[in-house]
Amino acid sequence: MNTPRKDIHNSDVPRLCQSCDVRHKGMCGALNANELVDFAKLTRVAKVSAGDVLLQEQGPIRSYANVMRGVLKLTKTIADGRQQIVGLQFAPDFVGRLHQDESPVRVEACSDVEVCSITRNALRKMLEENPALEAKLLHQALREVDQGREWMLALGRKTAHEKVASFLMMMVRQIDPFAGGNVATAFDLPLTRTEIGDFLGLTIGTVSRELTRLRRVGVIQISSHRHIDILNLEALRQCAG
Repeated sequence: MNTPRKDIHNSDVPRLCQSCDVRHKGMCGALNANELVDFAKLTRVAKVSAGDVLLQEQGPIRSYANVMRGVLKLTKTIADGRQQIVGLQFAPDFVGRLHQDESPVRVEACSDVEVCSITRNALRKMLEENPALEAKLLHQALREVDQGREWMLALGRKTAHEKVASFLMMMVRQIDPFAGGNVATAFDLPLTRTEIGDFLGLTIGTVSRELTRLRRVGVIQISSHRHIDILNLEALRQCAG
């Protein structure tokens, strides 16, 4: 007779962890049931409103977090004071830079966000005791590097039409981590058109024009200014190049 495997699905782990939809994909995926119990004692879930800042550029890093819901934007300030969006974070991305005292970017919620946070000292201690956890975080960091390279390609080589379509495809893939093998076909844009233009290196007029173009050919539907319905996912994928 086979003995049922005891894991985070059927063991006595904290209720918070049982209800977390992203625990397998984030850093908690490297922890067994007993380690999750210890981890839960060191963490807290916090709700962050759109516009709130989690980390300041060059500000001290006192804690880390995993994104559970929502979208964060990463920005850097150039010499004349203007800010440039250099990345977006979704569930289950890791917020903060390991082994670094200051944050290289400003981290701001661009939608209502829920995070599971842990102090810097507590996470450092866990990393010393659990090499698999550090390996998991390294894997997540490398994934973000790969995503950044993909966006360098998009910004450097793609047309405005392809850039906007690529942005929507990113939303499709990333904005709903609870969809399982499916993808989100309806969502609210987490960024304004100005911010999308900033992220893609386009003017607000070009962003609006390309969204309208996609709407007119029946690829998307736009309502309430920010709500997007994907009507033809394959056509959107082709538009993204």
